[in-house]
Amino acid sequence: MQGSQRAFTRASTFVHLLSRFRSFEERLGLAVFTLALLFAMTHPLWAHEFKAGDIEIVHPWSQATPEGAKVAAGYLTLKNHGNSTDRLVSATGDVAGMTQVHEMSVDANGIMTMKQVADGLEIPAGGEVTLKPGSFHIMFMDLKQPVKEGQPFKGTLTFEKAGTVEIEYSVEAMGGGHDDHGG
Repeated sequence: MQGSQRAFTRASTFVHLLSRFRSFEERLGLAVFTLALLFAMTHPLWAHEFKAGDIEIVHPWSQATPEGAKVAAGYLTLKNHGNSTDRLVSATGDVAGMTQVHEMSVDANGIMTMKQVADGLEIPAGGEVTLKPGSFHIMFMDLKQPVKEGQPFKGTLTFEKAGTVEIEYSVEAMGGGHDDHGG
Protein backbone atom coordinates (compact mmCIF):
# COMPACT_ATOMS: atom_id res chain seq x y z
CA MET A 1 0.00 0.00 0.00
CA GLN A 2 2.82 2.40 0.89
CA GLY A 3 4.62 1.65 -2.40
CA SER A 4 1.55 2.52 -4.46
CA GLN A 5 1.10 5.78 -2.54
CA ARG A 6 4.72 6.74 -3.35
CA ALA A 7 4.18 5.89 -7.02
CA PHE A 8 1.01 8.00 -7.07
CA THR A 9 2.85 10.90 -5.39
CA ARG A 10 5.73 10.69 -7.91
CA ALA A 11 3.34 10.54 -10.86
CA SER A 12 1.27 13.48 -9.62
CA THR A 13 4.46 15.51 -9.04
CA PHE A 14 5.58 14.79 -12.63
CA VAL A 15 2.15 15.80 -13.98
CA HIS A 16 2.32 18.96 -11.88
CA LEU A 17 5.75 19.82 -13.33
CA LEU A 18 4.45 19.32 -16.86
CA SER A 19 1.41 21.46 -16.17
CA ARG A 20 3.70 24.42 -15.47
CA PHE A 21 4.36 24.48 -19.24
CA ARG A 22 0.76 24.61 -20.38
CA SER A 23 1.06 25.66 -23.99
CA PHE A 24 2.58 23.68 -26.81
CA GLU A 25 4.85 26.66 -27.56
CA GLU A 26 6.28 26.63 -24.03
CA ARG A 27 6.99 22.88 -24.20
CA LEU A 28 8.51 23.26 -27.69
CA GLY A 29 10.67 26.14 -26.48
CA LEU A 30 11.99 24.05 -23.61
CA ALA A 31 12.79 21.16 -25.99
CA VAL A 32 14.62 23.48 -28.42
CA PHE A 33 16.56 25.09 -25.56
CA THR A 34 17.57 21.66 -24.23
CA LEU A 35 18.75 20.51 -27.67
CA ALA A 36 20.71 23.74 -28.21
CA LEU A 37 22.38 23.34 -24.82
CA LEU A 38 23.24 19.72 -25.60
CA PHE A 39 24.71 20.76 -28.98
CA ALA A 40 26.80 23.52 -27.38
CA MET A 41 28.18 21.14 -24.77
CA THR A 42 29.11 18.35 -27.21
CA HIS A 43 30.42 20.43 -30.16
CA PRO A 44 34.04 20.43 -28.89
CA LEU A 45 33.93 16.63 -28.80
CA TRP A 46 33.60 16.34 -32.58
CA ALA A 47 35.20 19.55 -33.77
CA HIS A 48 38.37 18.93 -35.74
CA GLU A 49 40.11 22.27 -35.58
CA PHE A 50 43.31 23.42 -33.92
CA LYS A 51 44.83 26.84 -33.20
CA ALA A 52 48.34 28.28 -33.01
CA GLY A 53 48.42 32.02 -32.29
CA ASP A 54 46.44 33.71 -35.06
CA ILE A 55 46.46 30.57 -37.23
CA GLU A 56 43.44 28.27 -37.28
CA ILE A 57 44.05 24.75 -38.63
CA VAL A 58 40.84 23.30 -40.07
CA HIS A 59 40.23 19.57 -40.54
CA PRO A 60 43.63 17.92 -41.05
CA TRP A 61 43.10 14.66 -42.96
CA SER A 62 44.89 12.01 -44.94
CA GLN A 63 43.91 9.06 -47.10
CA ALA A 64 44.46 5.43 -46.22
CA THR A 65 47.45 3.87 -48.01
CA PRO A 66 47.85 0.39 -49.50
CA GLU A 67 50.07 -2.14 -47.75
CA GLY A 68 53.74 -1.46 -48.61
CA ALA A 69 53.25 2.23 -49.50
CA LYS A 70 56.21 4.42 -48.55
CA VAL A 71 54.46 7.81 -48.75
CA ALA A 72 51.20 9.46 -47.76
CA ALA A 73 49.90 13.02 -47.94
CA GLY A 74 48.16 15.31 -45.47
CA TYR A 75 45.65 18.02 -46.26
CA LEU A 76 44.05 20.87 -44.29
CA THR A 77 43.10 24.53 -44.42
CA LEU A 78 45.14 27.24 -42.70
CA LYS A 79 43.29 30.46 -41.79
CA ASN A 80 45.28 33.49 -40.66
CA HIS A 81 43.13 35.67 -38.41
CA GLY A 82 46.05 38.02 -37.69
CA ASN A 83 47.23 41.30 -39.18
CA SER A 84 50.54 39.98 -40.46
CA THR A 85 51.66 37.21 -42.79
CA ASP A 86 52.87 33.97 -41.23
CA ARG A 87 54.52 30.89 -42.75
CA LEU A 88 54.16 27.17 -42.27
CA VAL A 89 57.84 26.25 -42.03
CA SER A 90 57.74 22.55 -41.09
CA ALA A 91 55.55 19.61 -40.17
CA THR A 92 55.85 16.19 -38.56
CA GLY A 93 53.74 13.06 -38.58
CA ASP A 94 53.94 10.11 -36.19
CA VAL A 95 53.53 7.72 -39.12
CA ALA A 96 56.57 8.96 -41.07
CA GLY A 97 60.32 8.95 -40.83
CA MET A 98 60.44 12.30 -42.64
CA THR A 99 57.78 14.96 -43.29
CA GLN A 100 57.93 17.95 -45.64
CA VAL A 101 55.62 20.66 -46.97
CA HIS A 102 55.28 20.11 -50.74
CA GLU A 103 53.79 21.83 -53.75
CA MET A 104 52.48 19.99 -56.77
CA SER A 105 52.27 21.84 -60.07
CA VAL A 106 52.03 21.28 -63.81
CA ASP A 107 54.72 22.83 -66.00
CA ALA A 108 54.30 24.34 -69.48
CA ASN A 109 54.74 20.88 -71.07
CA GLY A 110 51.90 19.41 -69.00
CA ILE A 111 54.25 17.45 -66.76
CA MET A 112 53.26 17.25 -63.12
CA THR A 113 56.06 18.02 -60.68
CA MET A 114 56.29 17.91 -56.93
CA LYS A 115 58.83 19.77 -54.84
CA GLN A 116 59.46 20.79 -51.27
CA VAL A 117 58.41 24.33 -50.37
CA ALA A 118 61.86 25.61 -49.39
CA ASP A 119 61.03 28.92 -47.70
CA GLY A 120 57.81 27.80 -46.05
CA LEU A 121 54.21 28.20 -47.13
CA GLU A 122 52.98 31.79 -46.80
CA ILE A 123 49.61 32.37 -45.13
CA PRO A 124 48.55 35.96 -45.87
CA ALA A 125 47.19 38.22 -43.13
CA GLY A 126 43.42 37.82 -43.00
CA GLY A 127 43.61 35.07 -45.63
CA GLU A 128 43.70 31.32 -45.92
CA VAL A 129 45.57 28.58 -47.76
CA THR A 130 44.09 25.17 -48.50
CA LEU A 131 46.39 22.18 -48.75
CA LYS A 132 44.56 19.75 -51.04
CA PRO A 133 45.20 17.00 -53.59
CA GLY A 134 46.99 18.38 -56.67
CA SER A 135 48.27 21.45 -54.85
CA PHE A 136 50.10 22.19 -51.61
CA HIS A 137 50.18 19.24 -49.21
CA ILE A 138 52.14 17.70 -46.38
CA MET A 139 54.22 14.77 -47.57
CA PHE A 140 54.77 11.89 -45.15
CA MET A 141 57.76 9.90 -46.40
CA ASP A 142 59.38 6.68 -45.24
CA LEU A 143 56.14 5.46 -43.63
CA LYS A 144 56.62 3.40 -40.49
CA GLN A 145 53.31 1.57 -41.05
CA PRO A 146 50.34 1.83 -43.41
CA VAL A 147 47.95 4.71 -42.85
CA LYS A 148 44.59 3.04 -42.14
CA GLU A 149 41.08 4.38 -42.56
CA GLY A 150 39.53 5.38 -39.26
CA GLN A 151 42.87 5.35 -37.40
CA PRO A 152 43.90 8.97 -36.84
CA PHE A 153 47.54 9.89 -36.27
CA LYS A 154 49.26 12.79 -34.56
CA GLY A 155 51.67 15.35 -35.95
CA THR A 156 52.83 18.91 -35.50
CA LEU A 157 52.85 22.06 -37.60
CA THR A 158 55.43 24.77 -36.98
CA PHE A 159 54.78 28.36 -38.03
CA GLU A 160 57.32 31.16 -38.27
CA LYS A 161 55.37 33.44 -35.87
CA ALA A 162 52.62 31.32 -34.32
CA GLY A 163 55.00 28.57 -33.16
CA THR A 164 54.39 24.81 -33.01
CA VAL A 165 51.01 23.15 -32.50
CA GLU A 166 50.11 19.47 -32.09
CA ILE A 167 47.36 18.27 -34.40
CA GLU A 168 45.64 15.04 -35.32
CA TYR A 169 44.95 13.87 -38.88
CA SER A 170 41.75 11.93 -39.50
CA VAL A 171 42.25 9.11 -42.01
CA GLU A 172 39.67 8.55 -44.72
CA ALA A 173 39.09 5.85 -47.29
CA MET A 174 41.57 5.39 -50.12
CA GLY A 175 40.44 7.37 -53.17
CA GLY A 176 37.28 8.56 -51.40
CA GLY A 177 35.48 11.79 -52.26
CA HIS A 178 36.35 14.88 -50.27
CA ASP A 179 33.62 17.34 -51.16
CA ASP A 180 33.17 18.32 -47.51
CA HIS A 181 36.86 19.22 -47.22
CA GLY A 182 37.24 21.41 -50.26
CA GLY A 183 39.44 18.82 -51.96
